[in-house]
Amino acid sequence: MNLIRRLLEIYFDLLYHPLAFTYDLVAAAVSFGKWKDWVFAVLPFITGTRILELGHGPGHLQRLLLDRGLSAFGIDESKQMGGIAKRRLRNIHKLARGLAQSLPYSAESFDAVVSTFPSEYIFDLKTLSEAKRVLRSGGRLIVLPVAFPKNGFLKWFYKVTGESPEALTESLKTKLLEPFTRSGFHTELRIIELKSVILLALIAERRNHVKKITRTR
Repeated sequence: MNLIRRLLEIYFDLLYHPLAFTYDLVAAAVSFGKWKDWVFAVLPFITGTRILELGHGPGHLQRLLLDRGLSAFGIDESKQMGGIAKRRLRNIHKLARGLAQSLPYSAESFDAVVSTFPSEYIFDLKTLSEAKRVLRSGGRLIVLPVAFPKNGFLKWFYKVTGESPEALTESLKTKLLEPFTRSGFHTELRIIELKSVILLALIAERRNHVKKITRTR
């Protein structure tokens, strides 16, 4: 099992960097042409008008946000993905290359931060701290961490990697939510069921804690 997971990690690293030009083709094949629908399922949870996407990839969600008239920003550590996204967006967009653990943005500068199918970096406390820093009070961090396709082969695939619907026990839910709650977010888990897939959405809201003042005489 560990060997399979390691091989998959290597494969996805290649897919996101030197083989980035094949990303859309692979994503379409894995999702049977529904990859964009999976990614766009995050849209109803986005609030406000100034949006930051962590790991913008080839830029499909960025394009949708722009078409909706929103002020969208994106950051990605992959130079290759940055090039693909800029070509898709015709260089008219605000994309940056960098790490989610060190965001080059001012505090409280976004209404929402979104990330669809990110790697393990999204659970890094540094990432969550940075996301919280750049969010305005009441802002949301919305994450789609995993998809459970209804197709038989893909169910087997996700079971091999340890990410099957059957594995979604209370302990797994706790594992998914714990880093976000630990970082001070008010967090909930939503289940989105589409025709071809079941998606999990983590909605983490930044709330300012108001200290209760006790008056003494």
